[in-house]
Amino acid sequence: MIELGGIVILGILAQWVAWKLKIPAILPLILIGLLVGPIAAEYLSEDGSKWIEPIWNGKKGLFPGESLFYFVSLAISLILFEGGLTLRMGEIKNVGPVITKLITMGSIVTFFGAAIAAHFIFYLSWEISFLFSALIIVTGPTVITPILRNIPLKKDVSTVLKWEGILIDPIGALVAVLVFEFISVDAGGEFTKTAFIEFGKIVLFGFTYGFTFAHALNFAINKNWIPHYLLNVFALAAVLAVFVLSDVFAHESGLLAVVIMGMVLGNSKSPYLKELLYFKESLSVLLISILFILLAANINMSELLLILNWNTVLLFAIVVFVLRPLGVFISTKGSKLKLNEKLFISWVGPRGIVAAGIASLFGLKLAKNGVSGAEYITPLVFMIVLGTVLLNATTARLFAKIVGVFLKKSDGILIVGASKVSRLLGHYLETNGRHVVLIDSNERNIDRAKELGLEAMVINIYSETLMDNIELNDVGYLLALTRNSDINKYAIGKFGERFGENGTFRLVTSQEVLSGNTQKEGVFPYKEDYNSLSELTRKHPSIQEIDLKDKAHYDSLIKITKTGKDIVPLFIKDADGGLHIISSNSLNIEDLEDGSQLVYLGKPFDVEKVQDVKDHKNDDEE
Repeated sequence: MIELGGIVILGILAQWVAWKLKIPAILPLILIGLLVGPIAAEYLSEDGSKWIEPIWNGKKGLFPGESLFYFVSLAISLILFEGGLTLRMGEIKNVGPVITKLITMGSIVTFFGAAIAAHFIFYLSWEISFLFSALIIVTGPTVITPILRNIPLKKDVSTVLKWEGILIDPIGALVAVLVFEFISVDAGGEFTKTAFIEFGKIVLFGFTYGFTFAHALNFAINKNWIPHYLLNVFALAAVLAVFVLSDVFAHESGLLAVVIMGMVLGNSKSPYLKELLYFKESLSVLLISILFILLAANINMSELLLILNWNTVLLFAIVVFVLRPLGVFISTKGSKLKLNEKLFISWVGPRGIVAAGIASLFGLKLAKNGVSGAEYITPLVFMIVLGTVLLNATTARLFAKIVGVFLKKSDGILIVGASKVSRLLGHYLETNGRHVVLIDSNERNIDRAKELGLEAMVINIYSETLMDNIELNDVGYLLALTRNSDINKYAIGKFGERFGENGTFRLVTSQEVLSGNTQKEGVFPYKEDYNSLSELTRKHPSIQEIDLKDKAHYDSLIKITKTGKDIVPLFIKDADGGLHIISSNSLNIEDLEDGSQLVYLGKPFDVEKVQDVKDHKNDDEE
């Protein structure tokens, strides 16, 4: 009881420390696991026993026999399913080919390069060397996301790293399974054929079960066959059932099945998708916390001493500083990514939970079967995991600044609310080279935004999802344009610091319009609230531009907008294409660059009326 409770408590404590220090949780988790495991047994315990013993040894321990292997397998399946739920096909429209090459050609480079290095540096057999290289192919979202979350990057760079981390997990697992079959199957010259047959079964059953059961679960949810209070636990049971069932028909195919299941569900239009995702995220945090401490504690000091030499440093350097950049540059050849972006992607490649989990799984099995060199698998993989995470967590931000991918100016725009007004504004901003993201809890509004080619997400403003979205690192402006004034004010208060470093704006309320109270975050003229803007958009669904001759010309135009009902000034567009939001309390500007334009919503200006107003103003001045 003490051991089990201690793992949960220490795991959540490590997660909190990681959040506080803004580092991947894997780092404190593994360190704690090593402390309560091999370090405690060697230096802290009087009787030489571990404080936490994962495998039952007759006196103490948590999992008897093969139980630890089963727990690790099921836990990893749930973590990978949650990762699959976060995938959105629309995110890779600009970098899809790069991601495809990274998880194929990049994996091949690591697979063969790391195997050759391990074979000649540690004199391991080719079978064990290739198993090691297969395990370190994977990166992982659990280690990539915390690093990227704190670094403002171009959207394409963060998207490449995010998708690579999630998609490469099952690929690395499958390659490791294939190599494991080569080692395990002892049938003379027939073992190669047998291994490939097993691999074919893995792919067939993994895709079939994942795709089929994802649609079945989505159908059952949409038909309300599952009561709401059972939704999350039913989905949990379904994922475990798919993993186990697929694994029964094709050993080790369960990982692929749950990833495919997650991807299909993640790209469906289920109204309960976000709720499922929140539940799986919380569950994943708990499972990761338990897993890493268990797996690290299961290592023995004798295994750590095996790699305590300069050969380990050489192997690490080859994997990180030679193979990773080589794989990235081959995979990104001919892409739109610049040299500095390729260098940064090459630098960031931390290994994660799947590498550590499967390494422990296969390493222990092979060592138990007496396979020569199997005792090196777990400590070497943990060395790569710890080393890459520590390196990237401490240097990624600095390296981003050195190579010039660190965004000095966050000019992306997050619009809360995807009504017709927001969609019209978003489309104009997008066509003028700005990164625009619309969020709304109304799925219909989001679908209409996507039809316009806009990036839009169904998100509840009261959830924490936005704070963890690494694709929004370049957002520096926040516009809250919903019908509900409370939501607008809440969005400004909660997300203003994270997404509004250059400006936070919201629609004024009807009461503010009538009272004439001014608010510094108000946007558009104060005579315009949500209802009036919606009506104007219905009558004149277009955004106009008019050249500005000088400040007097601008003032004359603004004077017309104050008296008219069908024109709302939005932005000043400078000669270089830069857009400057016109807030409610700054309609009067001090400077105006040559070649500027006034961007406005509504009907076109009456040129003669503009001239009359300007002439009248000049007469008054005389």
